[in-house]
Amino acid sequence: MTATERRERQRAERHQLIITTARELAESEGWEAVTTRKLADKVEYSQPVLYGHFANMEAIRDAVAVECIGEMAEELRQARLAVPESEAIRAICTAYLDFAAAHPAAYQAMFSLPTKVKWASAETPAPLRAAFGEIVSAFGPFNDRNAELAELIWGSLHGMAVLLNSGRIPEEAQEQRLDLLVGLFANAPE
Repeated sequence: MTATERRERQRAERHQLIITTARELAESEGWEAVTTRKLADKVEYSQPVLYGHFANMEAIRDAVAVECIGEMAEELRQARLAVPESEAIRAICTAYLDFAAAHPAAYQAMFSLPTKVKWASAETPAPLRAAFGEIVSAFGPFNDRNAELAELIWGSLHGMAVLLNSGRIPEEAQEQRLDLLVGLFANAPE
């Protein structure tokens, strides 16, 4: 390995360390606690080193969001593939809500906090496309309505996730809500 390759590898490792540490800090203390000073202390690098990787704290949070959306996309894919096609919508919904509940700060960065990440455009990062693609795929063979249905179910799931995570709707009624939601979308007219 050349010195240049080693430096590039170390830079990539440092970049990932910053993302991972920011996520861990946000999950344990909330995004308000994630400052460049605190993050620099945690990763044991100076703030200028952080700024050598990211323009600002928002860029770090955006990197966390994109990485987490990639993780969620994989969980959605595994859930969809683990069941018969007739159960894919329910599996996707459950996996989505489980991810949101298990990773509240990551979910907040992904879908609630301001972002410079481009959505629904040619600049949309691959992990975002993959996650949306999994929701689209839950509706079976592609037709003109799949993307519209995916947007509607995603909006419904997002609302449920936010309301659940904030304690505004009871956890006990979750299965009944999911049954109703899946029934509505499974019987959507083409």
